[in-house]
Amino acid sequence: MEKVYSKKENCSGCSACFNACPTKAIHMEPDQEGFLYPVIDQALCVDCRKCVNICPIICEGNYKQQSEPEFLVAKHKSEDVLMSSTSGGAFTALSDAVLKEGGIIYGVDYDDEFRVLHKRTETIEGRNRMRVSKYVQSNMGNIFQQIEKDLLNKRTVLFTGTPCQTAGLRAYMRYSSLTENLYICDLICHSIPSPLVWEDYKKLLEKEHGGKLTDIQFRSKIIDWSRENSNKTFLYKTSTSEEVHNDERFYKLFFGAKTITRPSCSECRFTDIHRTSDITIADYWGIEKYAPEWMDTKGVSVILVNNEKGAKLLEKCSDALKYEKRPKEESLTEQQRLSEPVQFPEDRHKFWEDYREHGFGYIIEQLPK
Repeated sequence: MEKVYSKKENCSGCSACFNACPTKAIHMEPDQEGFLYPVIDQALCVDCRKCVNICPIICEGNYKQQSEPEFLVAKHKSEDVLMSSTSGGAFTALSDAVLKEGGIIYGVDYDDEFRVLHKRTETIEGRNRMRVSKYVQSNMGNIFQQIEKDLLNKRTVLFTGTPCQTAGLRAYMRYSSLTENLYICDLICHSIPSPLVWEDYKKLLEKEHGGKLTDIQFRSKIIDWSRENSNKTFLYKTSTSEEVHNDERFYKLFFGAKTITRPSCSECRFTDIHRTSDITIADYWGIEKYAPEWMDTKGVSVILVNNEKGAKLLEKCSDALKYEKRPKEESLTEQQRLSEPVQFPEDRHKFWEDYREHGFGYIIEQLPK
């Protein structure tokens, strides 16, 4: 095999092929935009085609549920949890239910340099680091292999990730009899920003303020939870002082210019209500219009229960979560990623040409004030 994918729009970087390769011929390498893609070592490849056959983008049906989900509005009963969560605390409730049974949580965290990656935890402290948004594509590493080992040891596992990542896990585990104790949760994903841009952005902040970054928060509830406020609070601190800084430039590139998103996001196979997970969570945008009694400035979640296993997990959360059914039309109206992929601007190619020729500082200077 020369390549797993035929074009870059056909690779989401989920790492299923990397984890499944029987000869370890595949490794994940960043391209010029900083996104990881599988590269095949021809000396090790035995042309078994397992990488192609397992790929969730290539596979017919993309490992999605065939039935329509049940749509719910939900909110954690603890105000402390609400204030520490991105939206309504659904992830905390779901993961608490698994932790109480001695289970293991896989989710997105930072390393010591604030690189974004998936991690494994068995503790509340580790889980708490996973429950806030991180708008960068996470490095999956060999997470799927770790999950398989935990399931072999008869541990209950909750994995949370983007739809393409959960599809990758479904693909990796598709012939396994171990999935009875595996719960999969996906997010309604806007798109996936570049790790390269994230690295350059961190360097810029450290250059501007001195010292090293010591704390980062993509979304904060220092202002009220709402769609309008969702991209106004990127907060950070450096080692030179305890002052908390707020900066919107990364959001301008991501949500505004839409130039730093992975190519596959423009042709995403997972932007509909047929999910790759057991349960889906996100912000319940627009709840103030449809059910004002549910509106809470500390956050509200939408939950899609995609199958019986998702319903079983949600039932375990009834002591922690308040929830009720809602019409699917509300979420279809408010959540664009349930109906179509992100649309790239015509100048995306020029953006990356300028990035490579002039550097990140030049890009930042071109942003609207």
